[in-house]
Amino acid sequence: MIRIVLADDQELLRDGFSMILGGQPDLEVVGVAADGVEAVELVREARPDVVLMDIRMPRLDGLDATVEILREAPETRVLVLTTFDLDEYVYRALRAGASGFLLKDAPRETLLAAVRSVAAGASLLSPAITGRLVEAFGAPTRGTEQVEALSEREREVLGLIGRGRSNGEVAADLYLSEATVKSHVAHILAKTGCRDRIHLVMLAYDSGLVRTER
Repeated sequence: MIRIVLADDQELLRDGFSMILGGQPDLEVVGVAADGVEAVELVREARPDVVLMDIRMPRLDGLDATVEILREAPETRVLVLTTFDLDEYVYRALRAGASGFLLKDAPRETLLAAVRSVAAGASLLSPAITGRLVEAFGAPTRGTEQVEALSEREREVLGLIGRGRSNGEVAADLYLSEATVKSHVAHILAKTGCRDRIHLVMLAYDSGLVRTER
């Protein structure tokens, strides 16, 4: 059972999402919050698998709430809710450790698939959109020390991940088995401290290993 907390200051949206999610046999809404303070308190008490987090909320916004939640419950996955696919707050939330974002007007099946995917450890943001975010908001180069700690082969793998390659495509590009690539990815995650694949993509851009085309 996937346990979910909903955090949004719009009651109608909370009710709608709660009905959709609660009607699934593998999903359970364990709490709803109208602001970031309530969201942090609910996560502290309920320890959900996933938080659906609005960004613009009273008292404590979703960005600060995400930081607090992941500090106290790093196993919890945060899925940011937004009305725009290129929003500076989304970018900052991803930096805070969120696992992706979902447009508020996404179809029902997209919402359900997103929650299940994030709960399973996947990241919900395509490398193409990550690149647009990096370019749009001019992230400074950082993360070079993390990249320097990698072996040459691991840097090659990270560079390809940053360009949007799947494990299978990385394996084909480097003439490796997919199992070997998975092993490299696991080592890269451990060495860099990145939470998941999406943050590896962002690290590849931030460190300059991959550059946006202007």
